[in-house]
Amino acid sequence: MIDHISLNVSDAKASRVFYESALAPLGYRVLMEFEGVYGLGSQAGPDLWLVPAESPTPVHLALTAESTQQVDDFHRAALAAGGADNGAPGERPHYHPGYYGAFVLDPDGHNLEAVFHGTGK
Repeated sequence: MIDHISLNVSDAKASRVFYESALAPLGYRVLMEFEGVYGLGSQAGPDLWLVPAESPTPVHLALTAESTQQVDDFHRAALAAGGADNGAPGERPHYHPGYYGAFVLDPDGHNLEAVFHGTGK
C-alpha cells in the first residue's frame, strides 16, 4: 500500500493554489507546509506532497473519487483553477465496466485524473 507520493513541481506556490482548488471536491486540502513543500490530503493525513524541482517530468496521477459527481466536480474545479482538459468526465469501458474518470493537465503537464470505479469493477 502506498503511504504518500511526492510530485515535483516548478512553482510550488502556484501548484498549491491549483491543487487546493482542483482536489477540493475529492476532500483534499493542505495539511502541512514547510520550507516551500506542501502536503495535501484528507482526514487521514497528507499523502500528496508538492515538492519544488527545476525541471519536473510529467507523470500520471489518478485519485479515487467516491462518485461520478465527484469526478465531474473535480474536472470543473481543475479547469476553473487553470488546468487544461485532457479528457472530459465519462465512462471508459475499455478500462473496465463501471470505470468513470476525467483527466486534466496541471501547470507542469502532470496528467491528473479523478476516477470512480462503479459497480462494474
